Amino acid sequence: MEGMQRPGRAWIALNLEHLRHNVAALQARLPLGCQLMPVVKANAYGHGAVPIARELNSLGIRAFCVATAEEGAELRKNGVAGDILVLGFTPLEEMALARRYDLIQTAVDWEYARQLNELGVPIRVHVAVDTGMHRLGERWEHLERICAIYAMEHLRVEGIFTHLCADDTDVPRDRAFTASQAEAFSRLLRQLEDRGVRPGKRHLLGSYGLLHVPDLGGDYARVGMALYGMLSTADDTRRWGGELRPVLSLHARVAAVRTLHPGEHAGYGLDFTADRETRIAALTIGYADGLPRALGSGVGRVLLGGRRVPIVGRICMDQTLVDVTAIPEVRAGDPVTLLGESGGSAISACDMAEQAGTIANEILSRLGSRLERWPVGQTEPARELALALAR
Repeated sequence: MEGMQRPGRAWIALNLEHLRHNVAALQARLPLGCQLMPVVKANAYGHGAVPIARELNSLGIRAFCVATAEEGAELRKNGVAGDILVLGFTPLEEMALARRYDLIQTAVDWEYARQLNELGVPIRVHVAVDTGMHRLGERWEHLERICAIYAMEHLRVEGIFTHLCADDTDVPRDRAFTASQAEAFSRLLRQLEDRGVRPGKRHLLGSYGLLHVPDLGGDYARVGMALYGMLSTADDTRRWGGELRPVLSLHARVAAVRTLHPGEHAGYGLDFTADRETRIAALTIGYADGLPRALGSGVGRVLLGGRRVPIVGRICMDQTLVDVTAIPEVRAGDPVTLLGESGGSAISACDMAEQAGTIANEILSRLGSRLERWPVGQTEPARELALALAR
């Protein structure tokens, strides 16, 4: 890749080799007859929905989940093939967008399905069933209403699903609740078939379900976080025994380095005060890029040349200050790693989430559109990116 452009102020590197590895690892766990239905909502959890979905297409995957019609349309505009299911509510005035780009809309309950049907145009649908989460879906006990959705003239009902809400732990209470959700879903499916209704594609497993209760089966497994190389917490991720590899790393640059004398302050609110001669570096990334403000004031760390340095002062919208006193060779332009590996050290999204008091899902999905996405993942492209950074 001679003449490869140099990454800018802050960027994400996407390791597509790791993505392919994770796909294979997840497919190996699928029950018989089940396929992956990757969740690429929220810009593929911050990774970049278009490059991720395109790569998955190249691996033969032909079913995806998004949260909004706009997300689905963006995939279609960029050539992504296969079924695209909108998991959430779409306002009726936006259904023309869903139809134009051949999206499948979730019928979030009977009333919404009725409104969709009254539009008087064919609409592809999966029916959401509430088996205990009480968020979206028609209650599983409402057999007559669910049958009525299947009978609506203008709806093309192609599938039915529920959402397991306590499958992320081994706690007996949660395992029992998951079993009750699965039994309710299975009972509904039997009742539909007894009525002569063909349910269509059935799905209830997500990332945690595929880990803990894969035998629940279904036609699809809606994998999100696991596809990207982790689960919501470090403990959960370790349960996979190293099977998953993080797809994303997050980087920025040193914009400037300066020396503070004892007693001098740095940042908003005079939040940091030097108690000795201190070298601080301003980094080209801030909370507008998705970096949590909770990491400020010494809570978070970044990697410079493989060494951990603390964040000092308050994280700003576009910049972050770090203490580089222990690394005298730091210069403006040097690359910084906020998520990923550097020199044998690593910071994961789970690590950052624990420091910020949240889960890795939030850390990744809030990564902003200003961040460039650089797909790499084969030896040569990865080497070329490293060379570009060194220029």
